[in-house]
Amino acid sequence: MEVKRLAGNVFIAIISSFIAIWIYSTFFVPRSNSIVYQGVPSKLTSNTILNVPVTDFTVASEQTIHAVVHVKTRMGGGQSAGSNPFFDFFFGQPYQGGGEQSMPATGVGSGVIITQDGYIVTNNHVIEGAGYIEIALNDKRTYSAVLIGTDPSTDLALLKIDEQNLPIIPYGNSDELKVGEWVLAVGNPFNLTSTVTAGIVSAKGRNINILQSNFAIESFIQTDAAVNPGNSGGALVNQNGELVGINTAIASLTGSFSGYSFAIPVNIVKKIVEDLIEFGSVQRALLGVSIRDMDAELVREKGLKVIEGVYVAGIMQGGAADDAGIKENDIILKIGNHTVNKVSELQEQVNKYRPGDNIKVTLKRNDKEVELKVVLKNKNGNTAIITSGVLQSLGASFEELTPEEKLKFDIKKGLRVEKIFAGKMQAAGIKEGFIITSVNGSAVESYAHFLQLLESLKGGVIIEGRYPEGQTAYYAFGLE
Repeated sequence: MEVKRLAGNVFIAIISSFIAIWIYSTFFVPRSNSIVYQGVPSKLTSNTILNVPVTDFTVASEQTIHAVVHVKTRMGGGQSAGSNPFFDFFFGQPYQGGGEQSMPATGVGSGVIITQDGYIVTNNHVIEGAGYIEIALNDKRTYSAVLIGTDPSTDLALLKIDEQNLPIIPYGNSDELKVGEWVLAVGNPFNLTSTVTAGIVSAKGRNINILQSNFAIESFIQTDAAVNPGNSGGALVNQNGELVGINTAIASLTGSFSGYSFAIPVNIVKKIVEDLIEFGSVQRALLGVSIRDMDAELVREKGLKVIEGVYVAGIMQGGAADDAGIKENDIILKIGNHTVNKVSELQEQVNKYRPGDNIKVTLKRNDKEVELKVVLKNKNGNTAIITSGVLQSLGASFEELTPEEKLKFDIKKGLRVEKIFAGKMQAAGIKEGFIITSVNGSAVESYAHFLQLLESLKGGVIIEGRYPEGQTAYYAFGLE
Protein backbone atom coordinates (compact mmCIF):
# COMPACT_ATOMS: atom_id res chain seq x y z
CA MET A 1 0.00 0.00 0.00
CA GLU A 2 2.82 2.39 0.82
CA VAL A 3 4.37 1.78 -2.63
CA LYS A 4 1.06 2.47 -4.40
CA ARG A 5 0.51 5.61 -2.32
CA LEU A 6 4.06 6.85 -3.15
CA ALA A 7 3.61 6.10 -6.86
CA GLY A 8 0.31 7.94 -6.86
CA ASN A 9 1.85 10.99 -5.25
CA VAL A 10 4.70 11.02 -7.80
CA PHE A 11 2.19 10.73 -10.68
CA ILE A 12 0.10 13.58 -9.27
CA ALA A 13 3.24 15.72 -8.83
CA ILE A 14 4.28 15.11 -12.45
CA ILE A 15 0.80 15.95 -13.77
CA SER A 16 0.69 19.07 -11.61
CA SER A 17 4.08 20.18 -12.96
CA PHE A 18 2.93 19.84 -16.59
CA ILE A 19 -0.24 21.74 -15.81
CA ALA A 20 1.73 24.52 -14.09
CA ILE A 21 4.14 24.77 -17.05
CA TRP A 22 1.22 24.91 -19.52
CA ILE A 23 -0.53 27.66 -17.54
CA TYR A 24 2.68 29.72 -17.26
CA SER A 25 3.62 29.39 -20.95
CA THR A 26 0.07 30.13 -22.07
CA PHE A 27 -0.77 33.13 -19.92
CA PHE A 28 2.50 34.65 -18.78
CA VAL A 29 5.07 34.20 -21.61
CA PRO A 30 4.64 36.25 -24.86
CA ARG A 31 3.85 34.05 -27.85
CA SER A 32 6.58 35.64 -30.00
CA ASN A 33 9.52 37.97 -29.60
CA SER A 34 9.41 39.08 -33.22
CA ILE A 35 9.05 42.76 -34.20
CA VAL A 36 6.49 43.73 -36.82
CA TYR A 37 7.34 46.70 -39.05
CA GLN A 38 4.88 48.61 -41.21
CA GLY A 39 6.02 50.64 -44.18
CA VAL A 40 9.62 49.39 -43.96
CA PRO A 41 11.59 50.39 -47.10
CA SER A 42 12.13 47.66 -49.67
CA LYS A 43 15.92 47.74 -49.56
CA LEU A 44 16.60 45.87 -46.30
CA THR A 45 19.22 43.54 -44.90
CA SER A 46 18.88 41.36 -41.79
CA ASN A 47 20.76 41.34 -38.52
CA THR A 48 21.44 37.63 -37.98
CA ILE A 49 21.76 37.95 -34.19
CA LEU A 50 18.57 39.87 -33.38
CA ASN A 51 16.70 39.06 -36.60
CA VAL A 52 15.73 42.76 -36.85
CA PRO A 53 15.56 44.46 -40.29
CA VAL A 54 18.26 47.10 -40.88
CA THR A 55 17.95 49.78 -43.57
CA ASP A 56 20.60 49.55 -46.30
CA PHE A 57 21.82 52.88 -47.72
CA THR A 58 24.61 51.52 -49.92
CA VAL A 59 22.66 51.39 -53.18
CA ALA A 60 21.33 54.94 -52.90
CA SER A 61 24.79 56.21 -51.91
CA GLU A 62 26.49 54.54 -54.87
CA GLN A 63 23.87 55.88 -57.28
CA THR A 64 24.15 59.50 -56.17
CA ILE A 65 27.62 60.28 -54.83
CA HIS A 66 29.18 60.73 -58.29
CA ALA A 67 26.50 63.25 -59.36
CA VAL A 68 27.15 65.62 -56.43
CA VAL A 69 29.90 68.13 -57.18
CA HIS A 70 32.11 70.46 -55.19
CA VAL A 71 31.43 74.13 -56.00
CA LYS A 72 34.30 76.56 -55.42
CA THR A 73 33.94 80.30 -55.96
CA ARG A 74 36.08 83.40 -56.04
CA MET A 75 34.20 86.55 -55.19
CA GLY A 76 33.92 89.33 -57.72
CA GLY A 77 33.84 92.09 -55.10
CA GLY A 78 33.51 92.91 -51.44
CA GLN A 79 30.33 92.06 -49.57
CA SER A 80 29.47 92.81 -45.99
CA ALA A 81 29.36 89.54 -44.07
CA GLY A 82 27.13 91.01 -41.40
CA SER A 83 24.36 91.58 -43.97
CA ASN A 84 24.22 87.97 -45.14
CA PRO A 85 21.19 86.19 -43.58
CA PHE A 86 22.63 82.76 -44.37
CA PHE A 87 25.79 83.58 -42.41
CA ASP A 88 23.60 84.71 -39.52
CA PHE A 89 21.53 81.54 -39.72
CA PHE A 90 24.48 79.15 -39.93
CA PHE A 91 26.37 80.73 -37.07
CA GLY A 92 23.48 81.83 -34.88
CA GLN A 93 24.44 85.52 -34.75
CA PRO A 94 25.70 88.22 -37.11
CA TYR A 95 29.34 88.23 -38.04
CA GLN A 96 31.27 90.42 -35.59
CA GLY A 97 34.01 91.57 -37.93
CA GLY A 98 32.36 94.94 -38.50
CA GLY A 99 30.39 96.42 -41.37
CA GLU A 100 33.51 97.47 -43.26
CA GLN A 101 35.04 94.00 -43.39
CA SER A 102 34.35 91.88 -46.46
CA MET A 103 33.55 88.22 -46.67
CA PRO A 104 36.36 85.82 -47.62
CA ALA A 105 37.47 86.03 -51.24
CA THR A 106 36.65 82.36 -51.77
CA GLY A 107 33.70 80.16 -50.96
CA VAL A 108 32.70 76.52 -51.19
CA GLY A 109 29.51 74.53 -51.44
CA SER A 110 27.92 71.65 -53.27
CA GLY A 111 25.87 71.14 -56.41
CA VAL A 112 23.85 68.41 -58.12
CA ILE A 113 24.23 67.35 -61.76
CA ILE A 114 20.73 67.11 -63.24
CA THR A 115 21.47 66.60 -66.95
CA GLN A 116 24.13 64.58 -68.71
CA ASP A 117 25.25 67.63 -70.70
CA GLY A 118 26.30 69.57 -67.63
CA TYR A 119 23.46 71.50 -65.99
CA ILE A 120 24.06 71.75 -62.24
CA VAL A 121 21.71 73.09 -59.58
CA THR A 122 22.98 74.67 -56.36
CA ASN A 123 22.00 77.36 -53.86
CA ASN A 124 22.01 81.01 -54.86
CA HIS A 125 23.86 81.91 -51.66
CA VAL A 126 26.69 79.54 -52.64
CA ILE A 127 27.55 81.50 -55.81
CA GLU A 128 26.17 84.96 -54.99
CA GLY A 129 28.72 87.64 -55.81
CA ALA A 130 31.12 85.14 -57.40
CA GLY A 131 33.37 86.31 -60.20
CA TYR A 132 34.57 82.80 -60.97
CA ILE A 133 32.95 79.40 -60.33
CA GLU A 134 34.83 76.09 -60.44
CA ILE A 135 33.22 72.66 -60.39
CA ALA A 136 35.10 69.61 -59.11
CA LEU A 137 33.59 66.21 -59.88
CA ASN A 138 33.86 63.23 -57.58
CA ASP A 139 36.52 61.74 -59.92
CA LYS A 140 38.59 64.96 -59.41
CA ARG A 141 38.02 66.45 -62.87
CA THR A 142 37.56 70.23 -62.68
CA TYR A 143 35.69 72.68 -64.92
CA SER A 144 34.91 76.37 -65.00
CA ALA A 145 31.16 76.89 -64.76
CA VAL A 146 28.84 79.40 -66.38
CA LEU A 147 26.04 80.89 -64.30
CA ILE A 148 22.83 80.34 -66.29
CA GLY A 149 20.47 82.04 -63.87
CA THR A 150 19.42 82.53 -60.26
CA ASP A 151 16.22 82.76 -58.23
CA PRO A 152 16.83 84.45 -54.87
CA SER A 153 13.17 83.89 -53.98
CA THR A 154 13.85 80.17 -53.57
CA ASP A 155 17.65 80.41 -53.06
CA LEU A 156 18.38 78.41 -56.22
CA ALA A 157 20.96 78.87 -58.96
CA LEU A 158 21.63 77.00 -62.20
CA LEU A 159 25.15 76.41 -63.51
CA LYS A 160 26.49 74.81 -66.71
CA ILE A 161 29.77 73.08 -67.49
CA ASP A 162 30.96 71.97 -70.92
CA GLU A 163 30.88 68.17 -70.71
CA GLN A 164 28.79 65.21 -71.89
CA ASN A 165 27.71 61.83 -70.46
CA LEU A 166 27.87 63.00 -66.87
CA PRO A 167 26.29 61.00 -64.03
CA ILE A 168 22.98 62.46 -62.86
CA ILE A 169 20.52 62.09 -60.01
CA PRO A 170 16.99 61.54 -61.35
CA TYR A 171 14.17 63.63 -59.95
CA GLY A 172 11.92 62.14 -57.29
CA ASN A 173 8.61 63.56 -56.05
CA SER A 174 8.83 65.67 -52.90
CA ASP A 175 5.04 65.74 -52.57
CA GLU A 176 5.11 62.00 -51.89
CA LEU A 177 7.82 62.31 -49.23
CA LYS A 178 6.52 61.28 -45.81
CA VAL A 179 7.48 62.39 -42.32
CA GLY A 180 9.55 59.57 -40.80
CA GLU A 181 10.95 58.45 -44.16
CA TRP A 182 14.68 57.80 -44.42
CA VAL A 183 16.70 60.25 -46.54
CA LEU A 184 20.38 60.82 -47.31
CA ALA A 185 22.25 64.13 -47.46
CA VAL A 186 25.10 64.07 -50.01
CA GLY A 187 27.60 66.91 -50.19
CA ASN A 188 30.96 68.39 -49.24
CA PRO A 189 30.85 69.65 -45.63
CA PHE A 190 33.99 71.38 -44.32
CA ASN A 191 35.68 70.61 -47.69
CA LEU A 192 35.28 66.89 -46.98
CA THR A 193 34.26 65.75 -50.44
CA SER A 194 31.71 63.05 -51.22
CA THR A 195 30.17 62.79 -47.75
CA VAL A 196 26.91 60.91 -47.12
CA THR A 197 24.82 61.21 -43.95
CA ALA A 198 21.44 59.66 -43.14
CA GLY A 199 18.38 60.77 -41.21
CA ILE A 200 14.63 60.94 -41.42
CA VAL A 201 12.22 63.58 -42.65
CA SER A 202 11.18 65.28 -39.42
CA ALA A 203 8.78 67.87 -40.90
CA LYS A 204 7.55 69.30 -44.20
CA GLY A 205 6.43 72.76 -45.30
CA ARG A 206 8.72 74.43 -42.78
CA ASN A 207 9.10 78.23 -42.96
CA ILE A 208 12.22 79.48 -41.16
CA ASN A 209 12.11 83.10 -42.41
CA ILE A 210 15.59 83.13 -43.86
CA LEU A 211 14.94 84.29 -47.44
CA GLN A 212 14.92 88.06 -47.70
CA SER A 213 13.88 88.57 -51.34
CA ASN A 214 10.51 89.59 -52.75
CA PHE A 215 8.07 86.71 -53.34
CA ALA A 216 10.21 84.44 -51.12
CA ILE A 217 9.02 80.83 -51.15
CA GLU A 218 9.90 78.88 -48.00
CA SER A 219 8.47 75.40 -47.66
CA PHE A 220 11.52 73.46 -46.54
CA ILE A 221 11.86 69.75 -45.90
CA GLN A 222 13.22 69.44 -42.36
CA THR A 223 15.45 66.44 -41.63
CA ASP A 224 17.83 65.25 -38.95
CA ALA A 225 20.44 64.13 -41.50
CA ALA A 226 23.72 65.80 -40.50
CA VAL A 227 24.35 68.85 -42.71
CA ASN A 228 27.17 71.34 -42.17
CA PRO A 229 28.60 74.40 -43.97
CA GLY A 230 29.72 73.15 -47.37
CA ASN A 231 26.64 70.94 -47.76
CA SER A 232 24.66 73.87 -49.16
CA GLY A 233 23.49 73.07 -52.68
CA GLY A 234 23.98 69.34 -52.20
CA ALA A 235 21.47 66.54 -52.67
CA LEU A 236 18.79 65.21 -50.39
CA VAL A 237 17.85 61.81 -51.81
CA ASN A 238 15.45 59.03 -50.91
CA GLN A 239 16.34 55.34 -50.62
CA ASN A 240 15.73 54.83 -54.33
CA GLY A 241 18.54 57.28 -55.11
CA GLU A 242 16.11 59.95 -56.36
CA LEU A 243 16.59 63.66 -55.74
CA VAL A 244 13.91 64.94 -53.35
CA GLY A 245 15.52 68.20 -52.23
CA ILE A 246 18.47 70.60 -52.31
CA ASN A 247 20.11 71.02 -48.90
CA THR A 248 20.13 74.69 -47.98
CA ALA A 249 20.54 75.53 -44.28
CA ILE A 250 20.93 74.29 -40.73
CA ALA A 251 19.54 75.53 -37.43
CA SER A 252 22.58 76.11 -35.26
CA LEU A 253 23.99 78.42 -32.61
CA THR A 254 27.53 77.20 -33.21
CA GLY A 255 27.84 76.97 -36.99
CA SER A 256 27.86 73.16 -36.88
CA PHE A 257 25.02 70.67 -37.12
CA SER A 258 22.80 70.68 -34.03
CA GLY A 259 20.03 68.33 -35.07
CA TYR A 260 18.02 69.93 -37.86
CA SER A 261 18.67 70.74 -41.50
CA PHE A 262 16.47 72.15 -44.25
CA ALA A 263 16.14 71.38 -47.95
CA ILE A 264 14.23 72.94 -50.86
CA PRO A 265 11.66 70.43 -52.18
CA VAL A 266 12.61 69.03 -55.59
CA ASN A 267 9.20 69.86 -57.06
CA ILE A 268 10.07 73.53 -56.58
CA VAL A 269 13.58 72.91 -57.96
CA LYS A 270 12.29 71.28 -61.16
CA LYS A 271 10.07 74.19 -62.08
CA ILE A 272 12.73 76.84 -61.38
CA VAL A 273 15.32 74.94 -63.43
CA GLU A 274 12.93 74.48 -66.36
CA ASP A 275 12.12 78.20 -66.36
CA LEU A 276 15.79 79.25 -66.27
CA ILE A 277 16.69 76.92 -69.14
CA GLU A 278 13.70 77.79 -71.31
CA PHE A 279 13.18 81.50 -70.60
CA GLY A 280 16.29 82.71 -68.81
CA SER A 281 14.15 83.92 -65.90
CA VAL A 282 11.63 82.44 -63.49
CA GLN A 283 7.99 82.63 -64.56
CA ARG A 284 6.30 83.16 -61.20
CA ALA A 285 2.55 82.58 -61.00
CA LEU A 286 0.54 84.52 -58.43
CA LEU A 287 -2.84 83.71 -56.91
CA GLY A 288 -3.47 87.32 -55.93
CA VAL A 289 -4.40 86.86 -52.27
CA SER A 290 -3.03 87.79 -48.88
CA ILE A 291 -3.18 84.76 -46.63
CA ARG A 292 -2.45 83.69 -43.07
CA ASP A 293 -2.12 80.45 -41.16
CA MET A 294 -5.14 79.13 -39.30
CA ASP A 295 -4.70 79.03 -35.53
CA ALA A 296 -6.85 78.84 -32.41
CA GLU A 297 -7.01 82.62 -32.04
CA LEU A 298 -8.24 83.09 -35.62
CA VAL A 299 -10.81 80.32 -35.20
CA ARG A 300 -12.21 82.02 -32.07
CA GLU A 301 -12.16 85.44 -33.74
CA LYS A 302 -14.05 84.26 -36.83
CA GLY A 303 -16.30 81.77 -35.04
CA LEU A 304 -15.01 78.84 -37.10
CA LYS A 305 -15.52 75.21 -36.15
CA VAL A 306 -12.35 73.50 -37.38
CA ILE A 307 -8.70 74.52 -37.70
CA GLU A 308 -7.92 73.55 -41.28
CA GLY A 309 -6.76 75.12 -44.51
CA VAL A 310 -5.31 78.61 -45.14
CA TYR A 311 -7.29 81.75 -44.37
CA VAL A 312 -7.82 84.39 -47.10
CA ALA A 313 -7.25 87.72 -45.39
CA GLY A 314 -7.46 89.89 -48.52
CA ILE A 315 -7.96 89.85 -52.28
CA MET A 316 -5.90 91.74 -54.86
CA GLN A 317 -8.28 93.61 -57.12
CA GLY A 318 -8.06 92.32 -60.69
CA GLY A 319 -5.85 89.40 -59.63
CA ALA A 320 -6.33 85.72 -60.43
CA ALA A 321 -8.31 85.00 -57.26
CA ASP A 322 -10.54 88.03 -57.75
CA ASP A 323 -11.38 86.99 -61.32
CA ALA A 324 -12.17 83.43 -60.18
CA GLY A 325 -14.55 84.53 -57.42
CA ILE A 326 -12.43 83.81 -54.35
CA LYS A 327 -13.51 86.10 -51.53
CA GLU A 328 -12.06 87.47 -48.32
CA ASN A 329 -12.70 85.14 -45.34
CA ASP A 330 -12.68 82.06 -47.58
CA ILE A 331 -10.54 79.16 -46.35
CA ILE A 332 -8.43 77.48 -49.03
CA LEU A 333 -8.29 73.72 -48.46
CA LYS A 334 -6.61 72.42 -51.63
CA ILE A 335 -4.53 73.59 -54.56
CA GLY A 336 -5.18 71.05 -57.28
CA ASN A 337 -5.36 67.73 -55.46
CA HIS A 338 -2.94 68.74 -52.69
CA THR A 339 -4.26 69.59 -49.24
CA VAL A 340 -2.79 72.80 -47.79
CA ASN A 341 -2.84 73.64 -44.08
CA LYS A 342 -0.05 76.20 -43.95
CA VAL A 343 0.85 79.33 -45.89
CA SER A 344 4.16 77.71 -46.85
CA GLU A 345 2.37 74.66 -48.26
CA LEU A 346 0.05 76.82 -50.37
CA GLN A 347 2.99 78.86 -51.70
CA GLU A 348 4.87 75.66 -52.56
CA GLN A 349 1.96 74.31 -54.60
CA VAL A 350 1.26 77.56 -56.48
CA ASN A 351 4.97 77.98 -57.20
CA LYS A 352 4.90 74.83 -59.36
CA TYR A 353 2.78 76.63 -61.98
CA ARG A 354 3.33 79.36 -64.56
CA PRO A 355 1.23 82.41 -65.43
CA GLY A 356 -1.68 81.28 -67.62
CA ASP A 357 -1.98 77.85 -66.00
CA ASN A 358 -5.51 76.87 -64.99
CA ILE A 359 -5.71 75.28 -61.55
CA LYS A 360 -8.47 73.97 -59.30
CA VAL A 361 -8.81 75.61 -55.89
CA THR A 362 -10.97 73.94 -53.25
CA LEU A 363 -12.13 76.25 -50.47
CA LYS A 364 -14.62 76.44 -47.63
CA ARG A 365 -17.17 79.23 -47.55
CA ASN A 366 -19.92 79.37 -44.94
CA ASP A 367 -19.14 75.76 -43.92
CA LYS A 368 -19.61 74.55 -47.50
CA GLU A 369 -16.89 73.29 -49.85
CA VAL A 370 -16.59 75.15 -53.15
CA GLU A 371 -14.39 74.30 -56.17
CA LEU A 372 -13.22 77.13 -58.41
CA LYS A 373 -11.09 77.25 -61.55
CA VAL A 374 -8.37 79.88 -61.30
CA VAL A 375 -6.19 81.17 -64.15
CA LEU A 376 -2.94 82.27 -62.53
CA LYS A 377 -1.35 85.62 -63.43
CA ASN A 378 2.13 87.13 -63.35
CA LYS A 379 3.32 90.08 -61.28
CA ASN A 380 2.10 92.45 -64.01
CA GLY A 381 -1.47 91.17 -63.65
CA ASN A 382 -1.65 89.23 -66.92
CA THR A 383 -0.87 85.73 -68.18
CA ALA A 384 2.04 86.57 -70.48
CA ILE A 385 5.46 84.98 -70.17
CA ILE A 386 7.80 87.66 -68.84
CA THR A 387 10.95 88.14 -70.87
CA SER A 388 13.63 90.75 -70.53
CA GLY A 389 13.44 94.05 -72.37
CA VAL A 390 16.74 93.14 -73.99
CA LEU A 391 15.17 90.16 -75.74
CA GLN A 392 12.28 92.22 -77.03
CA SER A 393 14.62 94.84 -78.47
CA LEU A 394 16.61 92.22 -80.39
CA GLY A 395 13.64 91.32 -82.59
CA ALA A 396 14.50 87.65 -83.00
CA SER A 397 13.66 84.16 -81.81
CA PHE A 398 16.31 81.55 -81.10
CA GLU A 399 16.78 77.80 -81.00
CA GLU A 400 19.50 75.77 -79.31
CA LEU A 401 21.58 73.48 -81.51
CA THR A 402 21.08 69.74 -81.33
CA PRO A 403 24.11 67.46 -80.75
CA GLU A 404 23.84 66.39 -84.40
CA GLU A 405 24.01 70.00 -85.59
CA LYS A 406 27.02 70.73 -83.39
CA LEU A 407 28.76 67.74 -84.94
CA LYS A 408 27.74 68.77 -88.46
CA PHE A 409 28.98 72.35 -88.05
CA ASP A 410 32.03 71.27 -86.01
CA ILE A 411 31.25 73.59 -83.08
CA LYS A 412 30.82 72.81 -79.38
CA LYS A 413 28.55 75.71 -78.42
CA GLY A 414 26.12 77.97 -80.17
CA LEU A 415 22.61 79.37 -80.54
CA ARG A 416 20.81 79.60 -83.87
CA VAL A 417 18.78 82.64 -84.91
CA GLU A 418 15.49 81.05 -85.95
CA LYS A 419 13.41 84.09 -86.94
CA ILE A 420 14.21 87.76 -87.51
CA PHE A 421 11.73 90.56 -86.88
CA ALA A 422 12.05 94.33 -86.69
CA GLY A 423 14.73 95.10 -84.12
CA LYS A 424 18.40 95.57 -83.40
CA MET A 425 19.55 92.31 -85.00
CA GLN A 426 17.76 93.00 -88.25
CA ALA A 427 19.21 96.52 -88.31
CA ALA A 428 22.71 95.11 -87.76
CA GLY A 429 22.30 92.79 -90.77
CA ILE A 430 21.94 89.44 -88.99
CA LYS A 431 20.01 86.91 -91.03
CA GLU A 432 17.98 83.83 -90.12
CA GLY A 433 20.09 80.72 -89.63
CA PHE A 434 23.06 82.62 -88.17
CA ILE A 435 24.71 80.64 -85.37
CA ILE A 436 25.81 82.83 -82.46
CA THR A 437 28.95 81.47 -80.81
CA SER A 438 30.04 84.35 -78.56
CA VAL A 439 28.97 87.71 -77.13
CA ASN A 440 31.78 90.19 -76.44
CA GLY A 441 34.22 87.29 -76.42
CA SER A 442 32.23 85.07 -74.01
CA ALA A 443 31.18 81.71 -75.46
CA VAL A 444 27.40 81.21 -75.56
CA GLU A 445 26.47 78.10 -73.56
CA SER A 446 22.69 78.18 -73.99
CA TYR A 447 19.72 80.41 -74.69
CA ALA A 448 19.45 81.38 -71.03
CA HIS A 449 23.17 82.13 -70.88
CA PHE A 450 22.89 84.28 -74.03
CA LEU A 451 20.21 86.40 -72.31
CA GLN A 452 22.27 86.64 -69.18
CA LEU A 453 25.29 87.87 -71.13
CA LEU A 454 23.24 90.56 -72.85
CA GLU A 455 21.57 91.69 -69.63
CA SER A 456 24.95 92.06 -67.94
CA LEU A 457 26.20 94.42 -70.65
CA LYS A 458 25.69 98.10 -71.33
CA GLY A 459 26.54 100.01 -74.45
CA GLY A 460 28.04 98.20 -77.42
CA VAL A 461 27.72 94.49 -78.16
CA ILE A 462 29.81 92.41 -80.55
CA ILE A 463 28.24 89.13 -81.62
CA GLU A 464 30.43 86.52 -83.30
CA GLY A 465 29.20 83.48 -85.17
CA ARG A 466 28.88 81.68 -88.46
CA TYR A 467 26.32 80.74 -91.05
CA PRO A 468 25.55 77.10 -91.88
CA GLU A 469 27.52 77.45 -95.13
CA GLY A 470 30.66 78.14 -93.10
CA GLN A 471 30.96 81.92 -93.41
CA THR A 472 32.20 83.58 -90.19
CA ALA A 473 30.62 86.92 -89.35
CA TYR A 474 30.74 89.66 -86.72
CA TYR A 475 27.96 92.11 -85.90
CA ALA A 476 27.93 95.10 -83.58
CA PHE A 477 25.05 97.14 -82.18
CA GLY A 478 24.12 99.10 -79.09
CA LEU A 479 21.81 97.97 -76.33
CA GLU A 480 20.81 101.44 -75.16
